[in-house]
Amino acid sequence: MLKRTLLNGLLAGTILAATGFGAFAQEAFDGPTTGPKAAEGKTIVVLAGDMKNGGILGVTTGIEEAAAKIGWEVKVLDGAGSVQSRSAAVGQALALNPDGIVINGFDAAEQQAALEGVTAAGIPMVSWHSGPKIGCDAPGGIFANVSTDAMQVSDVAAQWALDDAGGKPGVVIFTDSTYQIAIDKADRMKKVIEDAGGTVLEYVDTPIAETSTRMGPLTTTLLQTHGAAWTHSLAINDLYFDFMGPSLAAAGIDGKGSPKAGSAGDGSEAAFQRIRTGQYQAVTVAEPLNLQGWQLVDELNRAISGEACSGYITAPALVTEEGLAKIEGNAFDPDNGYREAYAAIWGK
Repeated sequence: MLKRTLLNGLLAGTILAATGFGAFAQEAFDGPTTGPKAAEGKTIVVLAGDMKNGGILGVTTGIEEAAAKIGWEVKVLDGAGSVQSRSAAVGQALALNPDGIVINGFDAAEQQAALEGVTAAGIPMVSWHSGPKIGCDAPGGIFANVSTDAMQVSDVAAQWALDDAGGKPGVVIFTDSTYQIAIDKADRMKKVIEDAGGTVLEYVDTPIAETSTRMGPLTTTLLQTHGAAWTHSLAINDLYFDFMGPSLAAAGIDGKGSPKAGSAGDGSEAAFQRIRTGQYQAVTVAEPLNLQGWQLVDELNRAISGEACSGYITAPALVTEEGLAKIEGNAFDPDNGYREAYAAIWGK
């Protein structure tokens, strides 16, 4: 079982003390130090699952920042949260005939038929959160699927709920069966909670893309069903908690009261703001979204240059109100020199 000291330190040697400079400090960048020089004059397309999603937006911002450094043009196509829109975006990307494509925040299996056209055209693909296999040679012809270790993220979120409730939380878990990785993360949280003697009151499958309309009424129903037994909410993404607050407030629940919310993923700006102000979210297990955007550009440069994937996997951070009180800003952006490291690899 993870101890709190590990939660605050996560992987030994990689985490994350807050500093006063608006960032998270890390001893040194633990990613690649060698690789191909920048391929010149490339144009890439980012297929964004839904730009309303804070994680996807954060990664896209990182891609744009890194592309400016390496000297590439970026075109972003917004899948707008629907299967049909994402399919249309893949078609648009093919028509643009780019030098590379980034799948950003949706399961590649969902668009398997459309993406086969990308593979047939010989266009290199990298991805962020495109399926359960992370790292090099992901399914569907993807050169590298960039992510933290989703099971580690789930473990940390579930252990937080156990610790916070003295080992006996009553948990509602929110997931979206559209995505295999979301199912895997939710199943892992459920197992950790139940194996430790906690209770999973309900396992709720509701689409991420429909949280704005579903979460309000759903929260009210869950309160009526479970009452005070519902002590903690766990979700596979911060977006679920974007729309719970009004229903909790209407029920007379304080922003720091139960059910307390913890997210196993992303670390959106909105989530940081809720945690900082004590408004209906207690923690998030955040990914270094901007760094991952830089990594995606680096991996794509490796693919375009005919070199091997780096195999780098970033570490997440447990973000709490106490930790945020020591920093400025609403993003987990490690102050470890990753921008300079990647620029040096690219010869920029």
